[in-house]
Amino acid sequence: MGLWLDPLPRGQLATSACFFVAGVSFFAVGAYFSYLNIAPQQARTKARDDFVKERLRKRHHD
Repeated sequence: MGLWLDPLPRGQLATSACFFVAGVSFFAVGAYFSYLNIAPQQARTKARDDFVKERLRKRHHD
């Protein structure tokens, strides 16, 4: 129990801070690229949806 209450050594605290900053930056970069790629993905999904709807409409009306 007392182990967790002891202050971290200076080197370990710096290393933990660096890993935390690196993890946050990786998360931020991933979110940024995901946001950049959302419009093309939505366009492909809409085009595929329109294609399927049109194809089904042609099959059921003929």
